[in-house]
Amino acid sequence: MAPFDFTTLPTRNPKRIAVRIQPNVEKHLRSGHPWLYVDRITSTSHAGNTGDHAVIFDRKNKFLGIGIWDAESQIRLKMLHAGSPVKVNDDWLNQRLQDCFAKRDSYFDTTQTNGYRLVHGENDGLPDLVIDRYGETIVIKLYSAIWLPDLQQIVATLQAHYAPHCIVLRLARRFKSDLMQLRDGMALVGTLPTQPTFLENGLRYHVDPFQGQKTGFFLDQRDNRSKVGELCQNKTLLNVFSYSGGFSLAAAQAGATEATSLDISQYALTEADKNFGLNQHLSAVAACQHHTVAADAFAALKTFAKQGQRFDVVVTDPPSFANKQDAVPNAIDAYTRLNRLSAQVVSKNGVLVAASCSSRVTSEQFFDAVLSGVHQAQRTAIVLDKTFHAIDHPIGFAEGAYLKCIYLQLD
Repeated sequence: MAPFDFTTLPTRNPKRIAVRIQPNVEKHLRSGHPWLYVDRITSTSHAGNTGDHAVIFDRKNKFLGIGIWDAESQIRLKMLHAGSPVKVNDDWLNQRLQDCFAKRDSYFDTTQTNGYRLVHGENDGLPDLVIDRYGETIVIKLYSAIWLPDLQQIVATLQAHYAPHCIVLRLARRFKSDLMQLRDGMALVGTLPTQPTFLENGLRYHVDPFQGQKTGFFLDQRDNRSKVGELCQNKTLLNVFSYSGGFSLAAAQAGATEATSLDISQYALTEADKNFGLNQHLSAVAACQHHTVAADAFAALKTFAKQGQRFDVVVTDPPSFANKQDAVPNAIDAYTRLNRLSAQVVSKNGVLVAASCSSRVTSEQFFDAVLSGVHQAQRTAIVLDKTFHAIDHPIGFAEGAYLKCIYLQLD
């Protein structure tokens, strides 16, 4: 496959935009917040294009920070640096990427885990840029066009550090570009294997970096998968919104007798079965009975309850219920209802593990909704633990926090 022609991408105007802002925003940016909204900008030196660099000056006309201009977003400036002046250039970007890689590489024994996040957007000082590693395959996900002038350098840095077999480009739905050469799920470098795999805690998983959700897998739940596994020895598991069966396989590895993967997508369940097939050389996985149920989660939980089915451990890990702020009340209601139904199928002294990836729903709101649902199911709960982000998904500002999970033992 011919490599992508990076010369077709837009270039950056070397002339930086000078930006003045409302005085009350200065502290906000100095504290490290990565976003500057358009209505907080009072003046600019000239009209900028998406991807241009912009320097912010404070009320004393002193350097405050530098960011990337996004003409398509209400968040007009995505911050790269605040504080003392720095020269943001190719060397700066290379060093920032190398720092991210070095941190992540130090976290994992790649003979056991070679699937992890390399760059986590704003939280690594590289807004709208996510990079995930799946063994010999690397996926770059862009949430806006601000990085297009740097894409060739990003790819080159990845090649120099990891020598991957393939680098795949994923584009967020809100990505706006009339560049016909770019498409979601294209290979920028190399050729993707027919069915690429990676390792997580000694388990091998299939990944679909071309069409799968996120960048192909939910790497952010790695720690919770391991923790759930610890609860499942000689137990039965129900994995609600299972996707490709990550929690189910981790439970099997730890000695679960049965694991049931429930998802509305038959494609996801087929992938779950494939993942179990990949790990049949592990005696515990081979001994675990894996069942799949293709159904709406809410309807299936009602059916399980009516049939008297009970599970020792129930995991609920739904997609985001609140993609907009005004959806939060309905999301809280949905979390309450989901966990009421889930609590009804947890065995006596069993464990309910409830997770949320809705950034607009706070952890307090989510935990309250889960406990409310359990109470409505007339179950008494003991909080065993609350968990948040994995080490390779750091959080550097409040709005960047999205993942939360609560472990409850039910009477």
